[in-house]
Amino acid sequence: MKNIVISGGTDGIGKALALTYLIRGDNIIVIGRNKEKGKAFIEAANEIDAGTRAYFIQADLSLVSENKKVIEEIKSKFSVVDALVLCARHYRTTRLETAEGFEDNFALFYLSRFLLSHGLVESLEKADNPIIMNVAGPGADLSVIHWNDLGLEQGYNGGTALTQGGKLNDLLGVSFAGKHGAGRIRYVLFHPGTTSTSFSGEYDEPTAAHIVAMKKFGKPVVESIEPIVVIINAPPPEPLSAFVEGKRISVEHKSFDKDASKRLYDVTRELLVTLT
Repeated sequence: MKNIVISGGTDGIGKALALTYLIRGDNIIVIGRNKEKGKAFIEAANEIDAGTRAYFIQADLSLVSENKKVIEEIKSKFSVVDALVLCARHYRTTRLETAEGFEDNFALFYLSRFLLSHGLVESLEKADNPIIMNVAGPGADLSVIHWNDLGLEQGYNGGTALTQGGKLNDLLGVSFAGKHGAGRIRYVLFHPGTTSTSFSGEYDEPTAAHIVAMKKFGKPVVESIEPIVVIINAPPPEPLSAFVEGKRISVEHKSFDKDASKRLYDVTRELLVTLT
C-alpha cells in the first residue's frame, strides 16, 4: 500500500489517477479548491469501498500560504509519501493577481509545484521508490519565458501564461534533480497530449469555442493516464526524465538548460522571501 498525493485531484487526469490507485488499494490525498468536487471525489471513493483511504484537502494552491498549510496537513496524515502527482492548473483569459501579488497562472501552475516538490522532500525520501510526477508539457523552447516579466503584466494572454508555466516546470525539474538527484526521488515531467477533460478555466467566447473542439477531439482520460500509471509504478532510474504521451524525450536538450534552471530557482527564492 502506497501513500499518494495529487494536486488537482478532484477532476480530469488527477481524479482518474486518484480513483485508479484507490481501487488498487493505496491511500490517496487529493487537493483542490472546489468543495463540491472534493465531496464528489469522496463519494466516488465510498462507492468503491475506499472511503477510509481517501482524503480531500480544500485549498487555493495559487496562494503560497495555502501551499504551506497543505504541506503540513499532508505530513500530519502521511509520515511517508510514495508519489506526488502535480496536475493543478487553471486557464484565465483575463489576467488576475492573487492576494499575495502574483499572476494567478504563475502562482498556481508553477509556484505551487515548486513549493509542494521541495516541501515534501523529507516525506518522499522515506519511501522505497519515490516519484514526483509533474504533469505539465515538457519540451518547449526557453524563448517562451518572459524573464523580465514573469507575471506577464505587459501583453498578458492565457495561452502565453500556460506555455510559459510549462517551461518553468521543465526548469523546476532540472533544478530539483540537481539539488536532490543523489537521493531516492525521481522527478518526471510528463505531457499527456490533448485530453478530453473539463479544461478548468475562465474563457472568453472565442477561446471557449476552441475548448469545445478540444474536448471533442481529445483523448479519453482513461487513455491519457495509462502511461502515467506505468511510470509511477516503476519510476525511471534517472533523477530527471521527460515524456510526451509516454514517449521519452531527452532532458539533455538545450531547452533544459541548467543555468536557466538555476536562474529560475534563484528568482523564485527571492520572490518567496518577499512574503516572509
